[in-house]
Amino acid sequence: MSDRRKLVLICLLLIGSFSLFSLYVFFQRDPVDSSLDFGGKVGKEAPDFTLPTLSGNSVRFSDYKGKVVFLNFWATWCPPCREEMPSMESLYQRLKGREFEMVAISLDQEGKKVVGPFVTKYGLTFPILLDTDKKASQLYRLSGIPETFIIDKNGFITLKITGGQNWMEKKWLEYFDQIIGKE
Repeated sequence: MSDRRKLVLICLLLIGSFSLFSLYVFFQRDPVDSSLDFGGKVGKEAPDFTLPTLSGNSVRFSDYKGKVVFLNFWATWCPPCREEMPSMESLYQRLKGREFEMVAISLDQEGKKVVGPFVTKYGLTFPILLDTDKKASQLYRLSGIPETFIIDKNGFITLKITGGQNWMEKKWLEYFDQIIGKE
């Protein structure tokens, strides 16, 4: 057998061995390992967390159970986040008092220092939480910002929207009327 054929045979054996080893590792993993399964997926229970507000109080997310929750991850430096904030405030004003809560989680590392002036500038009145160490955002495994999760009254994620939206569009108003119930 020539040296070239021996080299090809050795390469094929190595590739085959690696492939078998990869399959073995894949099938040895625990198929119900929940740490591999979550990520803010629709149909999954929304993970609980506790974060500080701008005033320094702590809010536990599970306290909102029983309401439809609009959970938005954003940052002051994000242009689409800044663009959607006025429509979020309008939606909040339209739906507050019903079985609805809007919670916006800032991912700004500077926290209150930059978020406080931003909230004042935009006249935001819905709850703003600070996630300076990215604990909540890691639980939800964001794919970008802004990212919004709609969580039903039982605490399950029913919708995930990545990217800025005009929340006062007819489709969103009808959607929220449908899941919350008409006034």
